[in-house]
Amino acid sequence: MQTASGMAPIGIFDSGIGGLSVLQALRAALPHEPCIYVADSGHAPYGERGDAFVQQRCAAITDYLLKHHAIKLLVVACNTATAAAIGHLRALWPQLPLVGVEPAIKPAALQTRTGHVGVIATRGTVGSSRFQNLLHTHGQQVHWHVQACDGLAQAIEASTWQADGNLAEIEALCARYISVLGPFGPNSGHMDTLVLGCTHYVFARPVLQRLVGPHVHLLDTGKAVAQQTQRLLLQSQLLAPPPPATTTAAMQLFTTGQLPALQAAAQRWLGLPANCCSVAQALV
Repeated sequence: MQTASGMAPIGIFDSGIGGLSVLQALRAALPHEPCIYVADSGHAPYGERGDAFVQQRCAAITDYLLKHHAIKLLVVACNTATAAAIGHLRALWPQLPLVGVEPAIKPAALQTRTGHVGVIATRGTVGSSRFQNLLHTHGQQVHWHVQACDGLAQAIEASTWQADGNLAEIEALCARYISVLGPFGPNSGHMDTLVLGCTHYVFARPVLQRLVGPHVHLLDTGKAVAQQTQRLLLQSQLLAPPPPATTTAAMQLFTTGQLPALQAAAQRWLGLPANCCSVAQALV
């Protein structure tokens, strides 16, 4: 791997559009940094695939970002991919600074007052040894209520196509999984905190907040990932120099799925124009 410079972009990828929630946080914290985002929508969902498949896709995307875009740091903006593949990526590219995404188990354990915390994530995440280690390390005094939400990430992914945002299906899935978890609220024995263990779920935050009530804290990891990215860039002396005041850092978004879906998501959630988006032909 060639030595990166501060002018090189940050690479970010996810199984689909969920990682755009992480890109939002990165843009807020590091507005001077150019970013290259890959949505592997053509091979989604990762959360219901085996580890070997996820590792193969993650390695292919990392190789693409290094060879075609000379990235200086990689953010694995997917809880499932982090759980299944980040160790594999570190072994393949030991010199590449890597930032993963994990459910906010430690912050939830520190924050809860009732001692009961709900966690929603993909089946791939909740079934991983990495996730179980997180629970064991940071939350032995907490009662964890964990729910795998089959289909929810896919419904949010599909929501970019529908004029109504596919809200009915998203609401139905959220309601089903929240009801299975049990009672939420500030009272003793109730869950006062909900961990959003998939980057897609951030885009369903208003629905989830309505279902659990206003006194329940919803935690995601976008801000923490942005802070860790900033720390690693500073440590490696790879922060981009501030551009002139009138200039914004370049954003390029790629997909292995349907281009209009990524364009709609980029406009809806990031305010980016359609010409920022392309198909990653080398990865399809």
